[in-house]
Amino acid sequence: MTDKIKVLMVDDEEQFRATTSRILTRRGYRTTVAASGEEAIAIMEKDPHHVVILDIKMPGMDGHEALTRIKAIRPDAQVIMLTGHGSRESAEESLEHAAFDYLNKPCDIDLLDTRIREAYTAAVKETPRVEKRVRDIMIPVEDYTTLQADATIGEGIARLLESFKSLSATSRIMETGHRSILVFEGQELAGILSIRDLISGLQPAYLSAPKPSMADSMVYSTMFWTGLFTTQAAALRNKRVRDLMSDPPCTVDEDANLMEVAHTLYMEKVRRLVVTSRGKVIGIVREQDLFFELARILLGA
Repeated sequence: MTDKIKVLMVDDEEQFRATTSRILTRRGYRTTVAASGEEAIAIMEKDPHHVVILDIKMPGMDGHEALTRIKAIRPDAQVIMLTGHGSRESAEESLEHAAFDYLNKPCDIDLLDTRIREAYTAAVKETPRVEKRVRDIMIPVEDYTTLQADATIGEGIARLLESFKSLSATSRIMETGHRSILVFEGQELAGILSIRDLISGLQPAYLSAPKPSMADSMVYSTMFWTGLFTTQAAALRNKRVRDLMSDPPCTVDEDANLMEVAHTLYMEKVRRLVVTSRGKVIGIVREQDLFFELARILLGA
């Protein structure tokens, strides 16, 4: 496919421009270079390219103005902004003016290669990329188990068990089954109570207390464990949810890209994120929600 893709590389740094162009050419792209926004526009008027890689900070016409001009004369051209001076405001401005993507220097060549291919696909098919956002796969907060922080653990377990029973009788269990409770203080999210928190709450304090050095290798007998689970479970009944809950999960905006969610889950080593809209909690997205979307893409499930 790359032998059909015409790429225009626009950057005022000669060495960067030449090096990147050489690498892209070796990968099979038909690569043209331009040293300024003005030169890029002149090329696009005479010889349209499928994909433009456009630096932002250049003498004379900067990348934002060049982007606007290029899209005006060649609306179907896909423009990838590439800059060493990135900012959220600059990225938002670029995307508002129909840039295909916004990447920072130094940019991994494999990433740039992938985005060029995707941009080309969007250009020749003349169809926008359709990818679900967080709001499309999240569990709405009204469908999730919630409790106030002063509720008892017994009430929390009953609510969680109720959600499992109601879902197990329907096909929605694969979509909405969950293992945690969102905890609120009034209207504000205060924390989350997961099954892992309940298991943590079962642990007697003395099991985690420092031991004398001579007891470091102590092994508890079968008799020691007998009945302990039942005793500890009963002791949880009237404790308050606030006493066992964990901190609220990280938040993500409802319009976030699914890859952003996957990256956050992976880097933060968490299983769920709270979804917000204008600062208000509207849902929760979990690792299994991403799994179902992954299955849909790969298997048509």
